[in-house]
Amino acid sequence: MSSAVAKAYAGESQAERLTLEAIRALKEKYGKRLVILGHHYQRHSVVSVADFVGDSFDLSRRAAEQKEAEFIVFCGVQFMAESAAILAQPHQKVLHPNPDAGCPLADFAPLDQVEAAWSDLAEVTDIRRVTPVVYVNSSAALKAFVGAHGGTTCTSSNAKQAFEWALGRSEKLFFFPDKNLGQNTARSLGLSADDVRIWHVDLPNGGLSASEIDRAKVLLWDGYCHVHAWFRKFHVERARLQYPTGKIIVHPECDPDVVEASDGNGSTKFIVEYVRKAPAGSTLVIGTELNLVTRLAKENPTKTIVPLAQSPCPNMWKITPKNVLEVLEALGERNVVTLPKSVVTEARKALERMMTL
Repeated sequence: MSSAVAKAYAGESQAERLTLEAIRALKEKYGKRLVILGHHYQRHSVVSVADFVGDSFDLSRRAAEQKEAEFIVFCGVQFMAESAAILAQPHQKVLHPNPDAGCPLADFAPLDQVEAAWSDLAEVTDIRRVTPVVYVNSSAALKAFVGAHGGTTCTSSNAKQAFEWALGRSEKLFFFPDKNLGQNTARSLGLSADDVRIWHVDLPNGGLSASEIDRAKVLLWDGYCHVHAWFRKFHVERARLQYPTGKIIVHPECDPDVVEASDGNGSTKFIVEYVRKAPAGSTLVIGTELNLVTRLAKENPTKTIVPLAQSPCPNMWKITPKNVLEVLEALGERNVVTLPKSVVTEARKALERMMTL
């Protein structure tokens, strides 16, 4: 294990151990009435008390499958807890340990700006020729907008299927909010540079001419994940020199130059499975959130697993064992995720379309 990984995986303090013991006691008290979900990017102490660990949408589906659970504590950023609430059963309450744990990527596409862009687009093209597609890393309000306009959500693992579905039913798609995932997905479909245009929200008509909009098959909102945008091509080149026999695997939210220079790319779930299936003695350089990389290194001691660069998600770090305990001590009364019924109805349409892909 590298020194950077070892430092990131430092043990809990005495106070934190007591907090974790208290959480486990309450979990035993509530039994199947309670389920705790932990995203891969959470700190290790939080993951240690989770019933299920996974990526955002897998966890939302897990939550909906727990028929006996009355309370779902989602340890992830805000949009993840919202997705779980959208998919939850009527008798279930979804709780978010720290509502301040937002997502800058989701914040790139506020509903009012998307609605304004949609109206602008309708002025220069037949909007019926456009299908909206939204990354699951987005607000419930934006998911509802997409659902109401006949579109779908997608994850990084099924973005290609979502793009194919959208382009199979209309001439264009408008993708929110991650331009890097959009560019990498379009490239995987063999689309050219002229087929793909980035919509700059601060410019009239996204900074595009009528002819550029007319020719484009894919319009991409100008947003990005700062965790994955941190990785640059020189990081890949450096890793090639440091680990000449290693494999470099990155997330498709990375810049297209980084994805193209790597040995493979895929969703968080893909990365986890790739590492687990790699033979003993493998060297793997991973371009994704640091907490996940350090955990994979800890769980796979016969392999050398190092980060492409150190890029933690500060918003995931905002959730602490203390936050989880506070929610459990006032179960069902603190930090309950509530959404307007109209948002839930339309957002569920977009999520359900994704599940049929």
